[in-house]
Parts: sequence; structure tokens; C-alpha cells
Amino acid sequence: MDKNSLSIIDSFAQNLNAISGFQTTSQPLEGTEALPKKNIVFKANKDIVPEGYELSIQPDAVIIQASDRSGIFYAIQTLKQLLPTAIYGDQPTSDAQWTLPCMEIKDAPRFGYRGLHIDVARHFFPKEEMKKILDLMALHKQNTLHWHLTDDQGWRIEIKKYPRLTEIGSIRNKTMIRKEWDNYDTTPYGGFYTQEDIKEVVKYAEERCINIIPEVDLPGHMMAALAAYPDLGCTGGPYEVSGQWGVRDDVLCPGKEKTFTFIEDVLTEVMELFPSEYIHVGGDEVDMSQWERCPDCRALMKREGMTDPHRLEDLFMERMAAILRSHGKRPAVWNEAVRTGAFARECRVHGWESVKACLDATAKGYRTVVMPGQYFYFDMRQSPREDGHDWAAIFDARKVYGFGFTEFSPEQMRNVEGLQGAFFSE
Repeated sequence: MDKNSLSIIDSFAQNLNAISGFQTTSQPLEGTEALPKKNIVFKANKDIVPEGYELSIQPDAVIIQASDRSGIFYAIQTLKQLLPTAIYGDQPTSDAQWTLPCMEIKDAPRFGYRGLHIDVARHFFPKEEMKKILDLMALHKQNTLHWHLTDDQGWRIEIKKYPRLTEIGSIRNKTMIRKEWDNYDTTPYGGFYTQEDIKEVVKYAEERCINIIPEVDLPGHMMAALAAYPDLGCTGGPYEVSGQWGVRDDVLCPGKEKTFTFIEDVLTEVMELFPSEYIHVGGDEVDMSQWERCPDCRALMKREGMTDPHRLEDLFMERMAAILRSHGKRPAVWNEAVRTGAFARECRVHGWESVKACLDATAKGYRTVVMPGQYFYFDMRQSPREDGHDWAAIFDARKVYGFGFTEFSPEQMRNVEGLQGAFFSE
């Protein structure tokens, strides 16, 4: 076990001492030597599965066993949950009862993917807010942040080769009030992350055993990009960063080769910032009506022998996959991108539309993150009496916890990567 892994325990011991006034120390246990009193002891155990841990709380010591850094980290999270809430602060306290019940815990995740989706395109969360979200994810042992960085309503990541993406695409001139389609405020709204901000947040996440998967949603949901670079669309514009919620019919033009040059340039800079194996490239809610009218798209379909514009989306997404593949990355996509079953099986599908969409993706052999909106879109309202969205469903925690994969066959379950909650910010 490397020093960075062991430093997790040492850091916790120092924090506990600063808040409680204790003199707890931490140390690794190499063999069968006697346990030191009032210590937090770590023992490497290669037989424990990745991210799993064993926690033994004894009268004179706390013993943590794990096979990797994540296991240590999650053991510490459990230990903190057993202590007074003051442990989550940084100020000394004298009125807390600093005791732990003696117990034995053996814990390991059911799924390797435990995610949270955060949309910063409609509502921008500054980097300090993102760090708070990461802290809460760590507390609940979630290990993946799906960061929705671009959409019709805003472009939130600096791309140095295309500065207008943030100069123009990060600001909308108005925002629809609630879902009143003809009612807007008159306040420009925006914000974006510099590449240094991104690096800072990625590092913060890594320290908490969280992998960040960035999303650049393609080829739909691109009004912010089209407002900055209108020649990438089928009509040439004019376009504006959308002040409405919902889906726009303006999308990227696959009939122009410059579109793919732009995408490769953007994704190259994104890939340099995120160590994640997967880059999410969208593929959802693509309005293909303009492709059917666009001379460039129609010419491309004719050259490829296509009559169905859905096959044009397949071609588009395959080119995305090829770009990522050339950089040693893999695509993640929304479930619409695999409806025809023609997209590469190396991709990972995020099944959002319904349980049926997840069943379909897993049956076709795609590795799938299960996140149907009817269960896991946490921006939905939780009762009929409160304001808010209910287009996916009205549901509460009982429905979320009650999701049990009852419709999935054993073969389909083998293609389930894990679960993901989602917060969209319309």
C-alpha cells in the first residue's frame, strides 16, 4: 500500500485529534505484533475486493483492513458516520461524546459504478460548490461524477482553440421563468470553468476516490456552441444561447467536415483535462428534421447509401468513438444513441428514458449505467403538493430504494455497470 493511501488514515487521525483533543495516532500493522492502544491501525489484505473494507472497533483500537486506497477511504467514511457530527467540522469542540460502539463491519460495493449526474449548463455551479457536492458524494461512497458541461443553455468549459465557446456560448441573454414559454427575465446569465479550475476540481475528486466523466453533449443540445460558431450548423444561423428549457431543433451538421474537425479539437482538450477512461458524448434528443432538409447532410446520406437519418446519427457517433479511440478513450452515450444497435459495443450506455431503455441496452450487450428518470431524476418533485418538475414522475425515497432490477435477466445483469442519480438544473 502506497504512502498516499496510508496518509488517508493519518489525516483522519490528525483531524480527530484537532477537534476532540485526543492523542490518537495511526500506523500500519505488518505482522502479528500486539495492537498498540488508542491507535487507528491499518492492515493490508489482498483478499478483500476492490473498494471493500473490514472495520473492527475494539476497546483499545480501530483496525481497518483493505486491499486498495478506496477501501481505506470508505472505511474512514463509515468511521466518521459513527462519530458525533462535529467530526465534519474543523473547530475544536468540548460538548461531543467521542465514543465508538465496538463492532465488526465487512462492507463491499454491489456495483463498481455509483454515480451522480450534475448539470451545470442550465444552472452554473462554481468550483467551490462542485467541491461541496464532491464532499457529499464521498460521504455516501459514490465514486463517479458525471459532469454535464455543455448544453443549449450554456457552454461551461474553456476550450483554448475556440475561445468564443466561453466568450459567447457561456452567457444567455434571458432565461425562461418557470415553464412559462413566453415569460422571460431580462438578466444575462452565465459562467464557465477555466482549464485550471477543471484541473483543481479533478484533483479534489481524485483525493476523494471519485472519477469525473465529462460530458460534451453531441450532436444535439449544441445551441451554445452554434451561437459561437454558426457555420457548424445546417442553416448557418443566426443562433443564440437558448433562454428556454427543453430541446431545440438546431443541431450540428454532420454533412460538413469542419464539424468533425471542431469536435476533435474540442474533445482533445477535454481528454487532456480528464483522466477518465470514458468521455460522455451525448447522443440524446437529436432532432433530425434539419438533416433531412440540409443539402450537405442529404449528400452525405446519398454517398453512404442511407435513407434513414437515424443511420446518420450512427455514423456521427461512430466518428466520435473513433476520435476517442485514437486517444485511448471510450465513449459514453445516452440510450437513444444505441437504439439501432449499430453503435460500437465498446461504449457505455446511460439509460435515462425508462427501465425499458435500460433493458433494451443490456439485452443488446451494452455495458449500461441504470438511471431511469422515473426512479433516479432527483430534480423531480417528491409529492403532488410541492412545486417543481414531474415529467418523469413524482417519487420519494421509498421508490428509489425500492428499485430492485426485478425485470432484468441474469444475462442482462451482467451488463449492468451500476446506478446513477441525476440532478438537471432547469
